[in-house]
Amino acid sequence: MASATVTLSFGFRCLPLRSSPACVSCGSIQLAPFSKANAVKLTSSSCISGFGSILPQKLCTVAPRTQRLQPLTVVSAKGYKMKTHKASAKRFRVTGRGKIVRRRAGKQHLLAKKNTKRKLRLSKMHPVSRSDYDNVIGALPYLKVNRKAT
Repeated sequence: MASATVTLSFGFRCLPLRSSPACVSCGSIQLAPFSKANAVKLTSSSCISGFGSILPQKLCTVAPRTQRLQPLTVVSAKGYKMKTHKASAKRFRVTGRGKIVRRRAGKQHLLAKKNTKRKLRLSKMHPVSRSDYDNVIGALPYLKVNRKAT
């Protein structure tokens, strides 16, 4: 079901009563999103004097419009600073070619039953899998990584 928000701009002139001067007023009406169920069909020749009684009060809001548009000035505070996940920073390194490397698991304890060849293999750094790159880079936003390195 389609819905839309409509903004109507209008201007009207009040006829002077007795000795009061004529008034000119401008403004805009912003209608809330509506669907076919609560749509009102109007033509340009329809009289809309009872428009407020046809629609629910929450459906439309009237905002006064100034004659001269003021320039919009945007003032922003300091931008958000991305933070490094410190536990990840201690676990991952970047090589000279830009690859992310990590240590192998299994070299912390129970080393007596592991042979020398196995302990030597576990001591070496191992490249991080390509499928895990997004997770590591998300935790370490300032890591200088070469994504094209193979």
